[in-house]
Amino acid sequence: MAAEPDILDELHRLRARIPQLTGALAASVDGLVLAHDTPGVEPDGLAALTAASLGVAVRLADATGRGGLRELLVRGEHGYVATYAAGRTAVLTLLAQDRVNVGRLHLEGRRAGIRIGGLIESAGPTRPDFRPVIENR
Repeated sequence: MAAEPDILDELHRLRARIPQLTGALAASVDGLVLAHDTPGVEPDGLAALTAASLGVAVRLADATGRGGLRELLVRGEHGYVATYAAGRTAVLTLLAQDRVNVGRLHLEGRRAGIRIGGLIESAGPTRPDFRPVIENR
């Protein structure tokens, strides 16, 4: 993908803006890694788990009448995993320490998702049969 270096630059800038981030990954909604900055975390596995969790979250939002899924946040004992739309065909998954400012995480994650989505869309056409799972708003 022609946009990969630009996406990686965006991930690095995002980690610089939020020092409590421990990793960032851009992936297609079907689990293919586009770019990653995930020291200590295997990116292919993270992308696959992100795709699986999106599938469940989309079904949960639909079954409960919450509308289309916009983002996903998981809080564990040692921090957060947050996933945001990155255009129509990709997602941005962020790993953060427990002491991160969650409001800032959301603000920066949403903005970075929009920028990464633009980079992906400007890189070329996507599969015509592809339906987005989540969307930026």
